[in-house]
Amino acid sequence: MVKRVIVASHRGFCAGVERAVETVERALDIYGPPVYVRKQIVHNTHVVRDLEARGAIFVESTADVPREGRLILAAHGVAPEVHREAADRNLATIDATCPLVTKVHVQVRRFADAGYCVILIGHAGHDEVVGTASQAPDAVVLVETLEQARVVEVPDPERIAYVTQTTLSVDETAEVLAALRERFPAIVGPRKEDICYATTNRQLAVKEMLSEIDVLLVIGSANSSNSTRLVETAQAAGVAAHMIEDQSEIDERWLEGATTVGLTSGASVPERLLTGVCEWFEARGVGEIAPFAARSEDVFFKLPVEVSRAPARTAA
Repeated sequence: MVKRVIVASHRGFCAGVERAVETVERALDIYGPPVYVRKQIVHNTHVVRDLEARGAIFVESTADVPREGRLILAAHGVAPEVHREAADRNLATIDATCPLVTKVHVQVRRFADAGYCVILIGHAGHDEVVGTASQAPDAVVLVETLEQARVVEVPDPERIAYVTQTTLSVDETAEVLAALRERFPAIVGPRKEDICYATTNRQLAVKEMLSEIDVLLVIGSANSSNSTRLVETAQAAGVAAHMIEDQSEIDERWLEGATTVGLTSGASVPERLLTGVCEWFEARGVGEIAPFAARSEDVFFKLPVEVSRAPARTAA
């Protein structure tokens, strides 16, 4: 019987997600609906539904936006051709790309312009990886796994650089980098690691609580890379872990024999979903629900100028 739930210190919205979601909200306030958003603004089903209810329309491509419409680009970043397509359709574009992703884009272009082959460590098909690889497609080589790192071929081992997706497993990425450095001693990389502070913090917070818990619940969406990494972090240490969108997806069979449950949420998850899970446990008689360690994050990103300066529209 579950007697205790402990909540990870670092969880939920990161600064990039806060910025992206607020960008859509403010655009709706300022310009009114409809506001079009390319892809999911962040990888969370609840966030997308909430914004749809307010008048945001999510589309797959710029071609789905009426000419001269207003388009917001999601936090994961886009390929350069998306900007060109938007300009060709005369769209009023607001770029909500996370600044940490933009930093990786700049790195890729700089390395490529300097004649380097750029190893991109990441997951094929993820929106962020698609956008990053497209910054210099002729120079970028994708490596997803340790096995690939051990066999990847490059044109010139003396002119090789690396960047990473921002939402990877810290431990797995370290292994991949070690293999690349062993094979290519001349490899160079960013001055500061690309895995974002929030991804790192959330994985470390999970590791800290693993010795205290019997099972971990991670609130997040299946297409959220950073949420998936939290599940994998626990499982790699032998602790059962399950991802849920919200409390409705909790399977009580997971909790059989467990006395302490750990709870965390991915960087795209609003706090109200975690509150809902806590209330689910309270309704079943769990009396102790508390943070495992009290820490805060103070990272803040400015909003895009299109929504930071414009006044909100007045009601008619």
